[in-house]
Amino acid sequence: MADEAPVLYPLAGRRVWVAGHRGMVGSAIVRRLKAEDCEILTVGRDEVDLRRQDAVERWMARTRPDTVFLAAATVGGIHANDTRPAEFLYDNLVIESNIVNTAKEVGVSKLMFLGSACIYPREAPQPMAEDALLSGPLEPTNEWYAVAKIAGIKLCQAYRRQWGCDFISAMPNNLYGPGDNFDLESSHVLPALMRKIHEAKEAGRDTVPIWGTGRPLREFLHVDDLADALVFLTMRYSDAPHVNIGSGEEIGIGDLAALIADAVGWRGRFEFDSTRPDGMMRKLLDVGRLHAMGWRAKTGLRDGVASTYRWFLEHRAEVRAG
Repeated sequence: MADEAPVLYPLAGRRVWVAGHRGMVGSAIVRRLKAEDCEILTVGRDEVDLRRQDAVERWMARTRPDTVFLAAATVGGIHANDTRPAEFLYDNLVIESNIVNTAKEVGVSKLMFLGSACIYPREAPQPMAEDALLSGPLEPTNEWYAVAKIAGIKLCQAYRRQWGCDFISAMPNNLYGPGDNFDLESSHVLPALMRKIHEAKEAGRDTVPIWGTGRPLREFLHVDDLADALVFLTMRYSDAPHVNIGSGEEIGIGDLAALIADAVGWRGRFEFDSTRPDGMMRKLLDVGRLHAMGWRAKTGLRDGVASTYRWFLEHRAEVRAG
C-alpha cells in the first residue's frame, strides 16, 4: 500500500458541521468524526430548511462552522428519479448552492461536497476515471440527480478559482449500510433487494421479482468506508478535481441478490422482469487517485451485507414505517 498523503488540514479542535446528519451518509460521518477530537455541529430539517437561503445564512452566521461536510441531498433509486425529477433537480441545486455560498460568506475554511458516481456519462469507459466527467450524454434514468451533482462539483471549483475557497468534492459509488433507506418506492437496489427477500422469507414465498435482467454490474461501498474516506480526503486533499471513492470491486445484480439471499437465509428463486430498465450495464469507478494517496476500502461485500441485514432486523419497526 502507498504511504498516506500528509495531513494538510487537521480536524482536531475544529467546529465541524455535518449537513444531512440524519441520513445514512451523514450519520456515518458523525460516527467517524468522533475519533477526531472536533466539535460536531448538526441541525435538523425541523429547525432549518436547507432549501431556504435565509434560514441557512442565519444558522451558519450564528454557529460559525470551520468545516462543512455537505451530505444533505434528496436521493433515491431509478423509480424515485423517474417519478420525481423536479424534486431531485431543484432540491439538490438549492441545498448545495445555499450551503456553498454561505460557507464562503461566513469564512468556512474547508468544505467537502459529496456527489455520486451517476455524474458520469452512460457510455463512459470502464472503470470510470475522474476526467470522464462531461465527456458524453448522461444515463437517462438518473440524469436529474446527476445534473444537480455536476453543478455542485462545478460550484466548488468556481469558488476555489474565484475566491480561493478550499472546497473539494468526492464521488462515491453505490452505498449501503446502517441507516439505509429500505422503502421499496424510493430505495436503491441493495436495500430494496434485502427488504424484498426478507419479506419473502417471512411470508414463505419461493419467488422474488427483480427489475431488469440481473446482468448489470455494480460496485458497492459500505457507508462507514465512505465516511472514513471523506475524513481522509478532508484532512489530506486540497485541489479542484473531484476524487472517486469506491471499493474497486463489482458484482452482477443477480449475484448480489444471491449473496443477500444467503445472508437472509432464503432459498427461493428470482424472477427477472426484463421489461423494467437496467440502467447502465456497468458502473465501476477508477479509484487509482485515492489509492495513490494511501486509502483503500476495508469492508468486504459479504461481511458488509451480513452486518447491514443485522441492522435491518434490529430496526424493522422504523424501516416498515418508511
